[in-house]
Amino acid sequence: MYAVALGGNTVILQAVRLEPNLHQPMYYFLSMLSFSDVAMSLATLPTVLRTFCLNARSIAFDACLVQMFLIHSFSMMESGILLAMSFDRYVAICDPLHYATVLTNGVIAGMGLAVTARSFVTLFPLPFLIKRLPICKSNVLSHSYCLHPDMMKLACADITVNSIYGLFVLVSTFGMDLIFIFLSYVLILHSVMAIASREERHKALNTCVSHILAVLAFYVPMIGVSAVHRFGKHAPRYVHVLMSNIYLFVPPVLNPLIYSAKTKEIRRAIIRMIRRIKT
Repeated sequence: MYAVALGGNTVILQAVRLEPNLHQPMYYFLSMLSFSDVAMSLATLPTVLRTFCLNARSIAFDACLVQMFLIHSFSMMESGILLAMSFDRYVAICDPLHYATVLTNGVIAGMGLAVTARSFVTLFPLPFLIKRLPICKSNVLSHSYCLHPDMMKLACADITVNSIYGLFVLVSTFGMDLIFIFLSYVLILHSVMAIASREERHKALNTCVSHILAVLAFYVPMIGVSAVHRFGKHAPRYVHVLMSNIYLFVPPVLNPLIYSAKTKEIRRAIIRMIRRIKT
């Protein structure tokens, strides 16, 4: 899974960088998504490999805090990028004449910076909220990486502030992103239904399939792991482990497969890259 995630997303990044016909807003956003997937995989890779390959099952507390911050930050970045991609599809379908003037390189760069800044600013307090808690129950984590809900359960003090802030972050960022993505597709569907030609309607909707699949691959596991952590306290331990692994590993693996399979421009660019390497 790591090989597919790192290899597949790196190939897409290289394709967008090298192919001039991919220097368009849709593919710039795709390269941002691939970058966040690579970063997410690299954030979990050290402890996962140490745990399963070297049987090294300990991590320094401060290193755990850093990993927790990086995992949650890149996850939030991915959510923001998926929202930006839905805006790209909305403008492309609902206002195609102004597509090039609305989504300029400056606007795309600004959206990327805003997504990154939101992740950093929103999650910056998390390590400090964990560090203030005394850990005196157990020092055994449920996963082979550090997550905020898992770490705060080790505390023997009141974790109400952590729980409330965690829920606030979840609702105000991931929740709002999902609502706006849904609204953008309601508007897209309304615009598409107004197209007289059935073939044109199908063509317009087909450009959204990859993004819809990427949204489902990201949000369904995330909602599942959040529900298990908050409402499945009596669920078997393996359920928690399985859901968290799906949440962190599935999107980076599926995204390059989805976009290379469903987007012919990406497929052609990858084939051209392979041919250049062979020659």
